[in-house]
Amino acid sequence: MAKAAKTIKVEQIGSAIRRHHSQRSTLIGLKLNKIGRTSELPDTPAVRGMIEKVHHLVRIVDEK
Repeated sequence: MAKAAKTIKVEQIGSAIRRHHSQRSTLIGLKLNKIGRTSELPDTPAVRGMIEKVHHLVRIVDEK
């Protein structure tokens, strides 16, 4: 029996303008690059780390 994969829904709330290039790249990796965009991602340690890196630019909308 396979477990249903957990997901996290994140929304970008801050601009990438005047941010370090690594933070911009992280937003692109999270499939975000404009304020108001949302993305549903798998709940893995790698994704959690990426969210933590840009925690001031995104918010977690929903966790399933």
